[in-house]
Amino acid sequence: MKFEYVLLALIGGRPRSGFDLGRWVEVEGQFLRSRAHHSQIYRLLGRMTADGWVAFDVDPREGRPDAKVYRLTPLGRDVLWEWVRSPYEPTSRFQDPDFLARFAFTAPLDRQAALRLVDSELDYRRAQIARNRDRDRTLRFEDPLPEMDQEFAQEVFDELHAYGASAVDTWVAWLEGMRHRLEQPPMPETERGSSSA
Repeated sequence: MKFEYVLLALIGGRPRSGFDLGRWVEVEGQFLRSRAHHSQIYRLLGRMTADGWVAFDVDPREGRPDAKVYRLTPLGRDVLWEWVRSPYEPTSRFQDPDFLARFAFTAPLDRQAALRLVDSELDYRRAQIARNRDRDRTLRFEDPLPEMDQEFAQEVFDELHAYGASAVDTWVAWLEGMRHRLEQPPMPETERGSSSA
């Protein structure tokens, strides 16, 4: 996943400064991406500006350096939509940051694209479970180190498998729940406003 798409999606929600983007990544976005240095964000914003994806206005700040506040350009909007609607190729690791980021920003923009994303992930995980759940997990040793506790090694690997199986089952259940929510019609604006009061 290119980090630029996450930045585009964030700016698509509201104009933001580089500082605002960095703070979001460190706090709200920590499950979507590991740390990103502010210098990386500013470098990407410079490239995105040069490519015509974003433009900025200078926000004068008293007693502090002025801030550049970025907003999407029409080209940036097109690039964001292209990412949101592009095919997703699952990886062997479930809860992949690319999936999480794409889902987080696709679901509020395009429910049908989000459904395709979830279906791709669900199909892949179900096939992965079918291939691996009941396979022979017996460890085979040949000339092991004398200190190797073979019985305990098997126990440890069995426990890791049980943990992984439980985690992937939880992930699949979450995906199924999100799929069901995506299939529901959006709540009317009048109901959304009254439910948060």
